Order: sequence, then structure tokens, then C-alpha cells
Amino acid sequence: MDILPAIDLKDGKAVRLTKGLMESAKIYSDEPWMVAKAFEEMGSTWLHLVDLNGAFAGEPKNLEQIEKIRKNCNLKLELGGGIRDEEVIRRYVDLGIDRVILGSIALKNPAFVKQMCKSYRVVVGIDAIDGFVAVEGWAEKSTMRATDLAYEFASAGVEAIICTDVGRDGMLSGVNIDFTLEIAKASGIDTIASGGVKDIEDIKALLETKRVSGVIIGKAFYEGKLDLVEAFELVSSSRH
Repeated sequence: MDILPAIDLKDGKAVRLTKGLMESAKIYSDEPWMVAKAFEEMGSTWLHLVDLNGAFAGEPKNLEQIEKIRKNCNLKLELGGGIRDEEVIRRYVDLGIDRVILGSIALKNPAFVKQMCKSYRVVVGIDAIDGFVAVEGWAEKSTMRATDLAYEFASAGVEAIICTDVGRDGMLSGVNIDFTLEIAKASGIDTIASGGVKDIEDIKALLETKRVSGVIIGKAFYEGKLDLVEAFELVSSSRH
């Protein structure tokens, strides 16, 4: 299982939202690249990046910061937020992004996502409210079940699925393991848990499932509820 610390970018700063609401943004750093560097020093191999402004605008909005992060660390980077066409994907790949996260477009145009999987490393982001897919920066709830969308990409060549329980995101209320396992079962591909991670017990519980391939950690780290070094050590010892 991989641990993917998260940096959410809003107006060039590293922030966290509660339940995806932009007005709830709490700023944690004016220099996101320094946060990325710190994650690397703690033992991370991956960084989960979200361009929040981009998610709402439907186009890249934090390129300067993304470039700075890429230049200043050796982490593998996955990036999401408002990626809607191949031109943007190519731009990010040229910047040195290792894999792109396709969210809203995965619901609206699954054929496009499957096409992109042939040329790029793609992760599908499935965000759910009460089991139904949320889109457009979580501003809308669709009529599609999250598990049905996961099944849609079962053999499409998607590298992983990130599943987020929007109701728990930024709430430090505990990760939704059942939901994560449902997505893993429906898709049969690597599934990364996101939303609500509160402490080391969540990491232990996810490890015990043997079915979850990764977990995204945001607020639990920023609010001092989770020691990332301890989490990396725990995951590392579970591999041996």
C-alpha cells in the first residue's frame, strides 16, 4: 500500500477544504513546493496534487506552483483538477507529471478516458456523495452509482482509481473502508482510499484489508493528527 500525502492548490497556496467547499479553505503554506520537499524528506515516494481552482474552472490555474514543485522534489507526482482534454494532459506530462487524474470527465465521457489510457498513465477519480458520483468540483451529485462507474473502467487500462467519500473529506471522521472495498471489488483494479483519514488506526485498518493499494493523507497530517514518518514505517514493515 502506498501513502500519498496531498497538496491542494488554491491561488498558489497549499490549502485544505472541508467537504470540498471552496469557502472552507484553510491555508497551510504559501510555498507548496516546500511542503512537497518535506514530504519527500519524511520518506514519501508519491505526491497527490490537486489544482482546486482548475477543478472549478475546467482548465489549469496553478501551473507556476506545479512547476516549482516538480523542480524542487524527486517525488512521483499525480495531478488532478479540471483536466478535460488531451492538450492539458500533454502539457502536464511535458511538465513532468507522472500520471494524471481524470474525474468529472470520467463520468461525462468514459470513452475519452479509455482512449487516453492508451497513451498516458491515467488514474480515475471517483468522488461520491451517498454512493453517487459527484462532479464539477463536487458541486453536483449525479444519478450514477460510484460502483457502476468503477465497473465501467474494469479493463480499460486505468492505472488506479481514487475513491473519495465527499461527506468525510476534511472531516477527520475516519476513512470509509467499506466504500473503498466496494470500488475495488467493482473495478478489480488498484484502488486508493481518500477522504476522512484521521490517524494511524485508519492506516492499520486499510492495511489489514489487503485490498487497498493506497491512501491519500491530507488534513490528518496538516492538523498534527497523524505522524507521516510513523505511517511510512508501518507500511514499509507490512511489506516484509
